[in-house]
Amino acid sequence: MKLVVGLGNPGREYKNTRHNVGFMVVDNYLGKVSWKNKMESYFYISDDKEVIFIKPQTYMNLSGLAVSKIVKFYKIENDDILVIQDDLDMEVGSFKLKNNSSAGGHNGIKSIISELNSDAFGRLKIGIGKDNRISVDRYVLSKLPKEDIDKINANTSEFNKIIDMFIKNGFEYTKQRYKE
Repeated sequence: MKLVVGLGNPGREYKNTRHNVGFMVVDNYLGKVSWKNKMESYFYISDDKEVIFIKPQTYMNLSGLAVSKIVKFYKIENDDILVIQDDLDMEVGSFKLKNNSSAGGHNGIKSIISELNSDAFGRLKIGIGKDNRISVDRYVLSKLPKEDIDKINANTSEFNKIIDMFIKNGFEYTKQRYKE
């Protein structure tokens, strides 16, 4: 069984904020589905019961609590996890695949690493850029301007291919196909 985690913050006030890129990518991938509220997450399981998609509802800095509940209950291996996250240090809309690396200051990833006691899970990092004139906290919680949403959405088909490839072939195979 595979787990795809879109990171973000719950609530309408956070819709289309930079920190909610993970939610946006998962929503674009799945389209209109019926989410269940389960184990502190919006939860959707694929028709073939092979893939679980979640959007943690614990707020970003506690994302690991929701992820670990799903991982423990369904006995999911770290190799079978893909976390979709925002990244301040990358140009808006750019992306890369990583695993076995630090949180890089991302509190959601820090929480997941802490709860899983491991950094050995896949990550699809999507650039949100940075504005050094604004505090990081304010920046990541600010709304994405339309042009940034367009830049991110321009890669929707690539993000969907990455998710499909991860589901079918695993993270290492996917990472090799998308080497920097």
